[in-house]
Amino acid sequence: MKVAVVGKGGSGKTTTSAVVARTLARHGLSVVALDCDSNPNLGISLGVGDEQTERLVAMREALDEGGEEHAPGWDQLLSRFGSDAPDGVRLAVVSRIENPEPG
Repeated sequence: MKVAVVGKGGSGKTTTSAVVARTLARHGLSVVALDCDSNPNLGISLGVGDEQTERLVAMREALDEGGEEHAPGWDQLLSRFGSDAPDGVRLAVVSRIENPEPG
């Protein structure tokens, strides 16, 4: 299952995403949360903290500036650019996903 949360700025997308991700994970589902926002704060809402969220944002910025290589696949993306969040949620801050795997 893939869930996307979209809407107008300030409508609660980040908070809603964090609640849904942690709730699904607490029910035993494998959850990967991708923060694609231009102002990524999902890490804070998920509970990984300011320092870890800033680390993930800095990694995304390095990718955008060409200082870091893109991950060639899903597993590499999570191992190189991901972080563990509470309740078993896995978080990554991304700018875009090239050649997404279907399903």
